[in-house]
This record gives sequence, C-alpha cells and structure tokens, in this order.
Amino acid sequence: MTDTSFMARFGARLVTNGYAILPIGPGTKKPGRFQRGAWADYPEWNRHAERGTTEVEVATWSSWPDCGVGIVGGAVAAVDIDIKDDAALALRIEQLARKRLGDTPALRIGRAPKRMLVYRTAAPFRGIKRHPLEVLCLGQQFVAYANHPDTGAPYAWPEEGLADIDIADLPEITTEAATAFLDEAYALLPEALRQRGLAFNAPAGDIARSHSQIGTLPAIEAALAWLPNAELDYDSWMRVGMALKGALGEAGADLFADWSAQAAKDVPATTMKAWASFKPDRIGAGTIYHLAMERGWQPEPDLRLDGSLPEHGDHPAAGMLARLDVAATVSSAIPAAPSFSLAIPDGLVGDLTDYMLTTARRPQPLLALGASLCAIGALMGRNYRTESNLRSNLYVVGIADSGSGKNHAREIINETFFEAGLAHHLGGNKIASGAGLLTALHRQPAILFQIDEFGMFLSAAADRKRSPRHITEILDNMTELYTSAGGIFLGAEYANRDGTNERRDINQPCLCVYGTTTPLHFWGALQGANVVDGSLARFLILPSDEDYPDENIAVGIRQAPPALIQGLQLIAAGGGVPMGNLAGKTADQNTAVNPMIVPMTEEARARFRQLSIELTEELRAAAGTAFTAILARIGENALKLALIVAVGRDPARPEIEITAAEWAIAFVRHYAKRTMEAVERHVADTETEAHLKRLKEIIRASGAKGITKSEITRASQWLKSRDRDEILLTLIESGDITTGMRGSSTRQAMVYRMAHWGGPWRDASGRKIMQKEV
Repeated sequence: MTDTSFMARFGARLVTNGYAILPIGPGTKKPGRFQRGAWADYPEWNRHAERGTTEVEVATWSSWPDCGVGIVGGAVAAVDIDIKDDAALALRIEQLARKRLGDTPALRIGRAPKRMLVYRTAAPFRGIKRHPLEVLCLGQQFVAYANHPDTGAPYAWPEEGLADIDIADLPEITTEAATAFLDEAYALLPEALRQRGLAFNAPAGDIARSHSQIGTLPAIEAALAWLPNAELDYDSWMRVGMALKGALGEAGADLFADWSAQAAKDVPATTMKAWASFKPDRIGAGTIYHLAMERGWQPEPDLRLDGSLPEHGDHPAAGMLARLDVAATVSSAIPAAPSFSLAIPDGLVGDLTDYMLTTARRPQPLLALGASLCAIGALMGRNYRTESNLRSNLYVVGIADSGSGKNHAREIINETFFEAGLAHHLGGNKIASGAGLLTALHRQPAILFQIDEFGMFLSAAADRKRSPRHITEILDNMTELYTSAGGIFLGAEYANRDGTNERRDINQPCLCVYGTTTPLHFWGALQGANVVDGSLARFLILPSDEDYPDENIAVGIRQAPPALIQGLQLIAAGGGVPMGNLAGKTADQNTAVNPMIVPMTEEARARFRQLSIELTEELRAAAGTAFTAILARIGENALKLALIVAVGRDPARPEIEITAAEWAIAFVRHYAKRTMEAVERHVADTETEAHLKRLKEIIRASGAKGITKSEITRASQWLKSRDRDEILLTLIESGDITTGMRGSSTRQAMVYRMAHWGGPWRDASGRKIMQKEV
C-alpha cells in the first residue's frame, strides 16, 4: 500500500466535514474490503448509514492498497444524471437541478457527459429513480474519490470536492423537491432514453416481502393508476400480473385484464391464460405499492393497504410509509419465505427415504431425504437430463450434532447399492486428493461419494494457506465438475506423459457428494470467500431441526424391500430403455451417451418461469451482498431436484409436473434462506469478526430473558476481557443487542439480550426487568 491512496488523502478530511464514508474497491464502484491480501465485496456496508465513521475505520481503510472513498446516502443525496450520448441534454438537466434544488458547489464528473450533483437532506429519504435519472439517498452510496472503472482516470470535481466542503454548506433538499425535479427533468428526455419496463428498484430492505401479500382493491386500483401499460416489456407485464394475483387473488382478474388491455399488442385470451398460470407465493401488494411509489404515488393517509388486517384494524398508510423509510441492512437482503413444512416426495425417492427412517435408531427425515436425492441422482447420471441439459449431479451436506444418527443414511445406501449390484457407483469414504477424485470419476463417471466429518474435510480443502495443493485441488475439481455434467471434463496436462500421467478426459461426468458434519465443524470451516466465489452455493445445506429425536429401540436386522432394489436397478439402467454400452454395466468414461430428455408440463414450466422472475428481483435487491451466489443457484438446484423426483416416480417415462416443481422450489428456497441466515450469523473472514459472531450467538442462545456479564464471561473464556468489552459495546452501538437491569433492590446486574426479542424485559420467573438507557 502506498501513502497516496484516495482514502489516505481524503478520508479523514471528509469525516471532519461531516460525511459518512466507506471504502471502495479499486477499479469498481462498489464498497469493498481488503482481506488476506485481496479485495472482496463488503456486504455489510449499510451499517455505515446508521452511525458516523470512526477514526479507527479511516486509519484501517487508509492502509488498504488503492482504496477509494464512497459517500453513504442519507444525510446527503446525489442527483445522478446518467446520460452518456447527449452532452447538451445532460447540461440542460444539470441547470434545471441547480434552478430547482439549489446551486450546489459539489459537481462530480466520472465519465462525461454523465454528472452528479450533491446536496444535503432536510431528512433522509429513500432514493428515487426515473431512469436514466436518479436521486441517490438512504440505503445507497456513491463514489467520491477513486479511479473511474471505465476511464481509469480519477473522478473529477470541477468546482470544489466534498473534501473541501463542509456538509452544512451544501444546499438542503427534501423528498418532495427531489421528486418534483425528477418529474420535470424526465419530461425533457426523448422517448428513446425513457425506460419502457418497470424497473423494480427495491432497496436492500426488500419492502415488498416484509409485509403480507394481501392488498385491498381500492389501494391496488389507486397504485395501478400510476403504472400505465404503455407497451411494457414481457417481464414487467408478468411481474405486475403475478403481484396483482398475489394481492387480490382471483378477484384481481378483471383488473389485470383491463390494465393489460391498455397496450395495443394485448391479446385477451393470452392474458387470461397467463393469469391462470400465475401461482405467486411471495410477490403481492407490496410490489404494486412500491412500483407506484417509485413513480410518485403517495397513498391517502386513510387508505387501508394491508388486506390481511380487519377493515377497522390499526394500519394507516402513514405507518407503512414510515416503515418504508427505515434504512436497509444486510440481513434484509435475505428474502422472506412462506411457511414451510418438510414433505417427503413419493416415488423411489420417498421409498428409499422411508426405508432409512423405519430402520434408523434415531430417525433423521431431512438427512435421509438429502442422502436419497444424492444416491438416486448418482444412479441417474448420464441417463437422464432436462430440456435445458441440466443433470442430476448434487452436492448435499447434512448437519446434525454428534450422536444424532446422521451416519445411518450412508449405511443404508451402501447396503442397498451392494445388494442391487450397483456398488460400482460408490466412491470411497474419503477423497485423498484432487487427482484421486478424477481417477475415481474416470473409472466410473456416475459416482456417489459419502463423506463423514465433512466439515473437517472442507476446512482442509478450503484452506489455501496451510493445506497442500493436492488437498485444495479437491474443492477446485468439485467446483469445476459441478458445471461439467452436460459436457466433457478435460483433465490436467502433465509435462511427463509416460502412460501414468496421461490427460484423463471424462464424458458427461455425474459427481454426487453427500457429506455429514456437525454445525461447529461446518460453519467454522467456511470463510466469506467461499460464499462470494460460489463454492457454498453449489451445496444444498440441510440442518437437522432435531439433533436427538426419539430413539426407536425396536429396530433390528434389516432387509431392503425387493421393490426398492428393483427400482434402483431400473434407474441405473435408464428406465429399462437400451442405452448402448451403458445398459446393465459400468459406463466407460469415453462412451458416447445420449441421455433421455425428461419433458416438463406447461404448468411446471410456468412455475419455473415465475421463479426466474422472482429470483431476478431478489438478486437485484441483494446486489453487493454475499448472498447473490446463493440466490443465483436456487433455480438450478430446484430443477435438479424436480428432475430426480420425476425419474423416481416413473423411470421409463418420466415427466416433470407441477407437484414436483412446487415441492422442489419450496424445498430449495427454504434451505437457501436458512443457509443465508446461517452465513450471516456464523461465517467470518477475520478473527475479530469470528469472535463477535460467537459472542452474539451466546447472547442469542439466552433468549428473551437475556444473559449477565458474568455468564457471558464464563461462556467466552477464549476472549480477552478487553476484547469482550469492545465487542459488547459494538453490539450495543449497532443496535444488535440491548441491555437491562435485574436483581433485588440492593444488588443489580446488567443483562444483555438480542434486540429482536422486543417487549418488556423479564427474568426467569416472569418478573419485569428494568431496561437500562445506553
């Protein structure tokens, strides 16, 4: 790092002038952080919107190489004029902004003629967008000092830079003034520059999903008037239609038909057919309200928005608008999910799972289901594929505590595979090296590895600093093989090709991995890089909800049902359909194969199309966070599970129908959400962050009654006293935990608990605890 980074030159001056700042990664416009010798995304940057920047943070960031400086929106707002091909128009809109909002000295130019004007806010407000114009504010940030990623030159401040302007010297604007300016400026744009689609500019708080889907007809009609269907693109048309159905149910059919008919290209029969296919389980009234508010709609204070409440319920529109202005946090990038209850699918997947459960001393339904999906996915390998050439290769991790019965599923798979004559599809209990993994796949291209203590394995395979290369290559190969199932995996080239070091290519490899581990070993093995680079997203993470289920002491000698054995053999043979050299024996790695294409019903296809639209919105809302890699894999994993269930139902004539699609989507969505929650709670990149999260978990485990300082100290002996005190203070300042006092009138003790518990403090006996002002 040199002493001339933008952060080192301008960071302290900006903080002195009253701005909240954050580090920007070199060559980007995104918040970043420098860890383990490399730049990475900074998912938690929104925390800087809630407090001032500290001297310690500025000093730390100033030591990072080539660190740029971003400004956090809220106290300031920035008018972004994103017009790149018409300099005269960009200048005209800048002049209009100065006339309507004030003649600010803070003009920033990155790639001319694009420009940005910075103002002070009377009160923080959510950003407002009229593409290609936008007012950035609460929950957003912009670059102040850095090299522009396109031009390579520093951002320019032709008049005065923010480092030379006290925040109090900026002209003050309000949300009303900003909205009025954007409306007037948008009218100056030629038709070619106006956005025809309904861009869903959801803040990181993902407002549409934090409330009930259900709306009221008057509110939906009022909001929809602000969303004219002027030849909208297909995705926007679909999104509005699904949101209407989520908000009003079948009562919204006529409203959708009338709205759709505004477009000249509307075909009523197609509109109604699309309406019938909509099955929204997440999108609803919030989406309609948010899209309308983005375009200037302000609901009347007495308008009831939430149709899930009684008509005379206490839910004025003003209350919802107040909640819409809450600053976004990283955790809000995790989408809310509908209620979920585990269901075991029918067919061979269900049969194998049931056999595992009836023979287990401690039944673990979720882990048994995960193991069954992996086992059947391996047998299907190179025999079946979706219409998009997706295969059945799966990576699943079952998480449960020691002694919980998590090994039973692996034992059943070994026994049934041997009994069915399918043992050649089983890999060893351990993978010793990356080369060993490829050797096994070269011998048997459709293979299942079942790995105990998977957390320890992952800890070694992911540690590039301390583990030898042949170990880290295992995870590298697994990552590459995951996306190679539909093609040819090209092996490594060696300098000495003497017969033992020949390159080993594998035609359509199907690698399935089922690992079991304890929570501590698994989450402790992961680092933020595994989340960001997509390594974790390739795994279905299945944490058991019951580590120690009731013991079934009646189990004894077991014998697999003949129908189960025959079903496994049928799938391995491609449903009984002749598959050339694949039928009835080990498939050669170079055998030319033409897997059966498993069709999909129209209902199932519409459901996956709907899922794609939903995930696109969620990815946009989660942009800049570590969760995008996990969200991006939900659709792929759901389709794989639907394929496996469909083949398990009918190996000879499989078809992916709506029930398989709905089950797979709900299953993958639920456990992806739980994975994201666990990542936020457990995965750390630094020792300090790991200590903070472990201490936070100790407080979380104490529940609503809280935990005293002495109890925290006993539970965290691994921490130095000073570090413990600093972490507690940080958690209090961030609002993650709150404090109260409990005890007798003569002896009081401070108690800590998670802020989300809310409500009055009470001790174990139910008595109220006095809350302490911090």
